[in-house]
Amino acid sequence: MISTVLVSVFLVCILFSVITIMDWAHLGQFDKKFTNPFFAIEVAFTLLLITELFSLIIVLPKSVAKSVGKQFELLSLIFLRNGFKEFSHIANDFLWVDIKDEVIGMLIYAGGALSIFAIMGYVYKAQKHIKLTDIEKDQTKFVSMKRLLAIILLGSFLLIGIADIYALVVDGHYNHSFHLFYTVLIFSDILIVLIALRYTLNYYKIFRYSAFVLATILIRISLSAEEHYNVAIGVAAAFFVLLLTVVYNYALRDLPERKLNDH
Repeated sequence: MISTVLVSVFLVCILFSVITIMDWAHLGQFDKKFTNPFFAIEVAFTLLLITELFSLIIVLPKSVAKSVGKQFELLSLIFLRNGFKEFSHIANDFLWVDIKDEVIGMLIYAGGALSIFAIMGYVYKAQKHIKLTDIEKDQTKFVSMKRLLAIILLGSFLLIGIADIYALVVDGHYNHSFHLFYTVLIFSDILIVLIALRYTLNYYKIFRYSAFVLATILIRISLSAEEHYNVAIGVAAAFFVLLLTVVYNYALRDLPERKLNDH
């Protein structure tokens, strides 16, 4: 269903571009955007990112580590979208003098996205998912609290989406409020750390959860940083999570295998 919606929107945007370029009709405040036929790519990728935000919320109750991984997946897709956005600024004549800045931007964003893609591949292979506590009742309560938090995040997601749509209709400008959602995620991750303290005081587990909060903060900074600095910060944050995973696994290398699970 999501694929059908994305394809339909992409084709409709291409149709709007043709109508605008051929001067068959006018779209008011959106004319300038649709005169570039590559704008349809940016629209389709933005919708794809919104669906990834939703999946990030869904995965939170299952695993905090998987949720953080989803955050980096989303960041890599944002970088790819930025690369397509640079491409949408290229004039149709493709003269190197006119497009060299955009091409350099595309290469930097593509390199950043690929770096995060590679790093997270290593993280997923190295990650060991361990229960917060061996007491089943406490573990169930912790998962329930994460589900409640996911519902609150979903409400925030909908409110931010409504505000962005309103701005689009009124001003003709879509805010792409991914940075705002990541700000909400920071508070969400801190809440998870504080809730976890109710069920364990294990230093390694609390440090790991707290480090995940720092990774989310770095992602948030990356989304607001200047061009090219944002890529460096995002890649550094992904590398930080990789080091965290390696060190965490080393610290718990003597933990009995029977305690490893997917919670």
